[in-house]
Amino acid sequence: MVPPELVFGCGHTPHDLNNHVPTSECVPRAKLCAWTATWRDMLLRGELRVDRLVVVAGGDCHNALVDGQRVAHSGIPTHYFFYPFDGNEGEMRDHLVSLEAFLGGITDQAALDGVADIKDLCIQLDMARCRRQVLGSRVFNHLIQLCDLGGDPERFGASVKRALEDRPSDVPDIRIGLVGVPPIYPDFHEVCESFGMQVVFDELPWEFARMGGRTLTTMARNYAGYTFARDLEYRFDALERELGRRRVDGIVHYTQYACHHVLEDDMLRERLDLPMLTVQGDLPRICPEQERLRLEAFAELLRGGGP
Repeated sequence: MVPPELVFGCGHTPHDLNNHVPTSECVPRAKLCAWTATWRDMLLRGELRVDRLVVVAGGDCHNALVDGQRVAHSGIPTHYFFYPFDGNEGEMRDHLVSLEAFLGGITDQAALDGVADIKDLCIQLDMARCRRQVLGSRVFNHLIQLCDLGGDPERFGASVKRALEDRPSDVPDIRIGLVGVPPIYPDFHEVCESFGMQVVFDELPWEFARMGGRTLTTMARNYAGYTFARDLEYRFDALERELGRRRVDGIVHYTQYACHHVLEDDMLRERLDLPMLTVQGDLPRICPEQERLRLEAFAELLRGGGP
């Protein structure tokens, strides 16, 4: 969750290392979370190259802090970015100013405006799947790239426009919300669709689309509301609103092995009055057969054919 508009505005190209993980063949030599350990080892082995590293060290992920420090120890200039737990806008602005200084200062206001325009388009795309006008997998593949826009805002914006214009011939009718961190399985959304489930809400990628700004002040106001960095009541309230607005039939809670968010599963089940399936992943790979069977059974339950 490094603000891409600020990186572009400072004349750099953002490159979200997490987007390499689901299709990576790197097996971390030591890990808690495979997400952070995989990009850590890819950097240390030279399989990925960056000029500078920005680590979100406070907010949604605790493991990134340790793995980021191991990379920093190798000599890559590193900055640690934080989200305030209480959503304080002044503190959020201070962290944005610090990041701007690390990146050399804003030199291209048009770049900030361009990213904001693309995010507005992605919000339209996000809601189009609720109207069954686009497949959830296609929406997810765009939203997850909002962390860096594939390094090319113009090309990415054109892709979003094409997705808005195209109309699929068949869209699943079971509506599910996917909460938690994005799945480490690259085919997860397609597997859901193969069983007749349309993902109409992706919690964390939804944050990518709705947060941003054209100035440090508007960015501070919007990013301060990042739900994964806030207390659970704030996050759960946001989830209830969005899941209700999208009229979901059920929820899949994806959890990552050795992630502290695993501990939220019981609280989510108590708070959200909807059928819920919990899926826990570990290493990047295609969706395992066991999880496919569980997703198929969940689809049958939601369709009314389960116990």
